[in-house]
Amino acid sequence: MKAIILAAGQGSRLRPYTDNKPKALVELFGKPLLEYQIEALKAAGVSDISIVTGYKGEQFNPYGKVVRNPNYLTSNMVASLFCAQSLLENLGCDLIISYGDIVYQQDTVKTLISDNSPISLVADKGWLPYWQRRMENPLEDAESFILAPNGSIAELGKKTNCYENIQAQYIGLIKLSQHIIPKILDFYQNLSREQTYDGKDFDNMYMTSFIQLLINDRFEVRPVFIERGWVEIDTCEDLEDNHAMASLSACLA
Repeated sequence: MKAIILAAGQGSRLRPYTDNKPKALVELFGKPLLEYQIEALKAAGVSDISIVTGYKGEQFNPYGKVVRNPNYLTSNMVASLFCAQSLLENLGCDLIISYGDIVYQQDTVKTLISDNSPISLVADKGWLPYWQRRMENPLEDAESFILAPNGSIAELGKKTNCYENIQAQYIGLIKLSQHIIPKILDFYQNLSREQTYDGKDFDNMYMTSFIQLLINDRFEVRPVFIERGWVEIDTCEDLEDNHAMASLSACLA
């Protein structure tokens, strides 16, 4: 099992914390977010970890293998992932993909690893109280997550004005089985570079938009459900959310 952490972004909503360091190296309880991820992954048996970097990428060098996204200023997470194409082509095992701005428990990684679906996404069923603390109207930020009758994911990542369309919230942690990765690489290479995807050009496509394209093309994507035990650090308010931090501290103890 290998892992890629996507950490190329600037984290503009976290300024001034990101004025002099990448988003994934912002500290939580005196330790960079990235270190929590590496510890959780290694504790779950994932020792081969690569980091896709961009903004102030040299600061990641002490953490191991890095792949640089040279176009981090003008691209998004999907483009960052496929900057590691040579790694993806020669994996020889399953792969975990983690966003760089989340902190989660090792048990979440272990549960994800134990799932045998071709594509698995971690999704939080207990998301709503967390979102209610983070923002006045959760529906302004939360995205759709709808299951098909067979339990696979039918839709995710869309704006919705209805809580019934949010059966959980995707947290930014994915597992791809070894056999599906070549098919995903082919699918990505065959996508139109001229088309827009949920209003974004090819290089700025959201990860959820890419996953939805896979679903629409009949790739099987299944949820791995959790109930809290993670945080997203996207804004200064997230970093200063004492209730969420206290809950997370208890989970990580």
